[in-house]
Amino acid sequence: MDLSFPPDAPLLRFHHVGYACAKIDRELPFFQPLGYRCEGSRFFDPTFGVSGLFLVGGGPRLELLENLPGSSRLDPWLAQRVKCYHFAYEVADFAQAIPWFLSQRSRITFGPAPAVAFNGRPVVFLMMRNLQLIELIES
Repeated sequence: MDLSFPPDAPLLRFHHVGYACAKIDRELPFFQPLGYRCEGSRFFDPTFGVSGLFLVGGGPRLELLENLPGSSRLDPWLAQRVKCYHFAYEVADFAQAIPWFLSQRSRITFGPAPAVAFNGRPVVFLMMRNLQLIELIES
């Protein structure tokens, strides 16, 4: 099997792992002994129906997310007890990256839409054929 980088693939830079929480405040104490600390302040994004907080430290950057009141955005993941549910990447050519992933038979699950967590920069969520959910963030 050829695992070389496809020449037409967009250049991606890893940004974070998305982590679904019932309550962010209940999860935070588990990350402190692992060397994590808060990066910035908590954000609230009604478009996505979530509140979130970034953590940095003892491993990859994490984005802890919980549903806003009345939202069920994270319910499918929480019901299955899946916490780490997406990988996020910054991409320089956002307009080129989305069609490329679609040409690889990924499908858009949400967006593109401006995200509060990234100062209004657009993001899009794509489900790859192997069922890996990725978030692309315009850099």
